[in-house]
Amino acid sequence: MAARPDSEDIAMDDAPTSHQPEVKDDTMVDDAGEDVEEEEDYEEEEEEEEEVQRVKLLPGSTETAASFEFSNEGHTLGNALRYVIMRNPEVEFCAYAIPHPSEAKMNVRIQTFEGTTAIEALEKGLRDIQELCDVVTDKFVAAADDFEKKKAATA
Repeated sequence: MAARPDSEDIAMDDAPTSHQPEVKDDTMVDDAGEDVEEEEDYEEEEEEEEEVQRVKLLPGSTETAASFEFSNEGHTLGNALRYVIMRNPEVEFCAYAIPHPSEAKMNVRIQTFEGTTAIEALEKGLRDIQELCDVVTDKFVAAADDFEKKKAATA
């Protein structure tokens, strides 16, 4: 696109400044122009943070019928958890839902027969998924090791 002859070039010095803070030698400058020191020890910060509760029991739950809300989880855990929990013969119903795609939340509803609680069914389901993941990891590592040995033998 050709520049119009009556337009003037604007120097970058005249352009408005960015709203993002400037970085100068590990020091941040805020909008007011004051230096703000950035923490360098992220490990200390992680240790000081309290563990966030990622699962909570929703109101209206009973011992045999309960709804749980998982933070920062989606369809991957939801579908696997529903499948594993439904394999438990003491569970009458299990389903999951993502209330809204823009929220990082997943709800799980569990109903059990008398004799076990919904919380016990959830705990068993989570343990079963962990065990399943351990088996898959072990088999993957063994197969990868076999592949590397065969690759080294043919080289």
